[in-house]
Amino acid sequence: MSLLDCFCTSRTQVESLRPEKQSETSIHQYLVDEPTLSWSPPSTSASKVVCSTNVSHYELQVEIGRGFDNLTSVHLARHTPTGRLVTIKITNLENCNEERLKALQKAVILSHFFRHPNITTYWTVFTVGSWLWVISPFMAYGSASQLLRTYFPEGMSETLIRNILFGAVRGLNYLHQNGYIHRSIKASHILISGDGLVTLSGLSHLHSLVKHGQRHTAVYDFPQFSTSVQPWLSPELLRQDLHGYNVKSDIYSVGITACELASGQVPFQDMHRTQMLLQKLKGPPYSPLDISIFPQSESRMKNSRSGVDSGIGESVLVSSGTHTVNSDRLHTPSSKTFSPAFFSLVQLCLQQDPEKR
Repeated sequence: MSLLDCFCTSRTQVESLRPEKQSETSIHQYLVDEPTLSWSPPSTSASKVVCSTNVSHYELQVEIGRGFDNLTSVHLARHTPTGRLVTIKITNLENCNEERLKALQKAVILSHFFRHPNITTYWTVFTVGSWLWVISPFMAYGSASQLLRTYFPEGMSETLIRNILFGAVRGLNYLHQNGYIHRSIKASHILISGDGLVTLSGLSHLHSLVKHGQRHTAVYDFPQFSTSVQPWLSPELLRQDLHGYNVKSDIYSVGITACELASGQVPFQDMHRTQMLLQKLKGPPYSPLDISIFPQSESRMKNSRSGVDSGIGESVLVSSGTHTVNSDRLHTPSSKTFSPAFFSLVQLCLQQDPEKR
């Protein structure tokens, strides 16, 4: 496990919002401001980046979720020497098969080399016996999917969606420029800090277009995606044919994520994989509020109560102890509408032909 040995990097600081400083209106104030203000990353400060590999320096507060197919427990913790709140992901490596170990290695290594404010940051990674500890900034608002479950069950406003996707797409563009396909863009992989900084997680799913020093136009690696991630996958990824896929498959996932944020529901969630593929291949692209692609209300209620997401880089449910906002005051108004530009964006993302996206 030499590739998972401790490393410590000086990264762009993400200043977390302390629970005691949150108010009932803070979520709107931080998340619907203009991008020129909301998305400006704080200046790098090496003294405030947590790099300690001493387990005794971390005081676990509460388990706030699980990930990586339930193999990883995610904790809110306090770094006692500085008092900073951090997120700690703990994984028992003995429970991971070879494929999962490689996924963990990939996430750790890529997080070490990627330098972008909209890509998730691992401050410190080290092992304690057979346990892998990943220390990262505490994202006070959790993931976009957790915001949907907790505050926006009927979907978000277009302004809020714009600001969230703005940061996510900036991070995605950075990955594409460096020759990587994300392959798992969805709301639960979009994390939001207390000051409104959006970061893209889920690095264990990435795949490189570069092989033997050459950048290819398509790849043919088709892993066994779990059923939980299939609703966001592009038709070409689901088909798994000789045409392969490229970065345009991520653009399709952005369109599905936009539908998810707009409606508060995951498209195609209750469909069998074959039915899902046929639905994605038929006719013109659907709209963000097309009821035919969403699960029934009973299923939706069941899924909205679950705080479990899969994937080492995914966000988790922030416990009620770390956030006290009254969700009744944050529900999106029933008169919520979307502009023609938003519908056009979604349709462009969801084109069947990747070259038209």
